[in-house]
Amino acid sequence: MDTRKLAYFVKIVDSGSITKAAAALHVAQPALSQQVSALENELKQRLLIRSKQGVQPTAAGHTLYRHAQTILRLVDQARLDVAASGAAPSGRVSIAIAPYSMASSLTPDIIREVGRRYPDIVLHLTEIYGGVLSEAIKNGRLDMALIYEPGPIRGVQFTTLIAEDLHLVVNADRDLGVDTETGSIRLADAAKIGLFLPEQNHTLRQIVQAGMENQGLNLNLVGEVESVPSLARLLRADLGATVLPKSAADALFHEENFRVLRLVEPALQCKIALCTPDHEPLSEAASAVLLVLREMLQAILTAKYAR
Repeated sequence: MDTRKLAYFVKIVDSGSITKAAAALHVAQPALSQQVSALENELKQRLLIRSKQGVQPTAAGHTLYRHAQTILRLVDQARLDVAASGAAPSGRVSIAIAPYSMASSLTPDIIREVGRRYPDIVLHLTEIYGGVLSEAIKNGRLDMALIYEPGPIRGVQFTTLIAEDLHLVVNADRDLGVDTETGSIRLADAAKIGLFLPEQNHTLRQIVQAGMENQGLNLNLVGEVESVPSLARLLRADLGATVLPKSAADALFHEENFRVLRLVEPALQCKIALCTPDHEPLSEAASAVLLVLREMLQAILTAKYAR
């Protein structure tokens, strides 16, 4: 199986027609059909269903299409890496950052440090949630992510960077009806407060909900919010509270009109992890950015535990 046959096959599936693919590739239609037949004979599977409307991949064709995309992407990346060997890393690197985390406050530092060390690298930063993360990483739309660790997901690997206790973030003027002089609040007391949390597919929401259910408590959810500015406005208006790790609360809600109280009895904990694909190597540019991220996070952790 050679890459040319795979490239032809991908173009046919994308075009939905052998005729259109032949025109785009500047290849005679009979020759293109012959390449598909050779693939089908080699794999001993029918790959395309032909009709008057065009062609559609079979189940085997869908599987080959997915793998062919990965193989062709790796071949292209190999050519780029070899061509750029010895030169400074360059290219586009995409990073997803959990919006409800300390990592989201690092965006300016990440841009600044990568720009200083590798001016030819263009960073693409986005916020993303666990529900769509695995597919984005596996399909190559994202190079890496800094997120709340959701547990094992096939096709990606997680490197735990930090584990933190969760805290209640609430308006400083809210009368909680309990003693909070210790800087903490019992989970049972926090359960009486209306909470703003992200959607169900977010790891943070799952940790809070599971923690309350394990104690026989009901989650008092007053709204699902996935925008930090909107969340800040809601808490400032004293319409509810939220739950975050301490580092995120300090980074996102450092104003004096918010109180940050550690959840106890029991304490709830979350993990921030670096997520990368486990099935293909990172590009030279992505590897360089990964090194910068590791150094930045290590410096933060060192400072945190030195206090």
